[in-house]
Amino acid sequence: MDIRQLGRSGLRVPALSFGAGTFGGTGPLFSNWGRTDVAEARRLVEICLEAGVTLFDTADVYSDGRSEEVLGAALEGLRERALISTKTALPTGEGPNEWGVSRARLVGAVDAALRRLRTDRIDLMQLHAFDGSTPVDELLHTVDTLVRAGKVLHWGVSNYPGWALMQLLERADRHGLPRPVVHQVYYSLVGRDYEWDLMPLGAREGVGAMVWSPLGWGRLTGKIRRGAPLPEGSRLHETADFGPPVDEALLYDVVDVLEAVAAEAGRSVPQVALAWLLARPTVASVIVGARNEEQLRQNLGAVGWSLGAEQVARLDAASTREAAYPAFPYRRQEGFARLFPPLV
Repeated sequence: MDIRQLGRSGLRVPALSFGAGTFGGTGPLFSNWGRTDVAEARRLVEICLEAGVTLFDTADVYSDGRSEEVLGAALEGLRERALISTKTALPTGEGPNEWGVSRARLVGAVDAALRRLRTDRIDLMQLHAFDGSTPVDELLHTVDTLVRAGKVLHWGVSNYPGWALMQLLERADRHGLPRPVVHQVYYSLVGRDYEWDLMPLGAREGVGAMVWSPLGWGRLTGKIRRGAPLPEGSRLHETADFGPPVDEALLYDVVDVLEAVAAEAGRSVPQVALAWLLARPTVASVIVGARNEEQLRQNLGAVGWSLGAEQVARLDAASTREAAYPAFPYRRQEGFARLFPPLV
């Protein structure tokens, strides 16, 4: 397993990480993702560790904390071999301190997550959504307190607007406080908006990307094909409205090329889609999920090989769409790349 530096930090993470959203699934969304119990989760964790996938990602809102509970139980006796990433900020109840990133919410959420995860530290804490009601200085000093207490080792954000992330970085630097080192983002061959603004920001400021839903919310699994109905057993029947929208014409343009490249490479469609992401600038780790051992081993097949330059170019061409303002006027110009620093 390729090991990568996470942004401008000392934390080293595997190129593939495991998303525990399928653990203990309850409710209309997460029950359709998966209902993995502790015994099944333990087996998946062991397979991951054997393959060098040492980073496990979850969140307090996943099945009302049940995902964290199952992950913590599955890691019993294996904690020192693993890195735990969890997220907080989305509402977990109706109370005034059950949403956002205020001091009370963050301190309480971290303590609750530590109990559910059966651990004394969170290796990587991420703010799951932007909270415009909490002052930046309050947020940063609360994170600093949690880091000094040893409860949080590294931190970052998820689904943040670029200006808000830059504000955190600037204010942290000004006051000598811990900087966010990761941005967990949606990024896939059918969703490349991350490249327009957040990727250049991450490259310039040393914020690594962890990618969620790398298969376009389940659309790049190889089961969806042009001219064919959505398979009867697809979870998209129940979950499509919860995830990022995907233009149908774009989806089939990408799927056509993915199938051709997969046939050439002797790989599966998901493996090609994941391999494309693993070679993108700023990407530190791609989060893969699995409801069973077969799915997990298929996803693990995305590492240890690489796409050819011509194959990458075809995938790029099929998946490229007009950038949003203010990027689009400049991206059409010759020499556009010179406007930005190298994306490394």
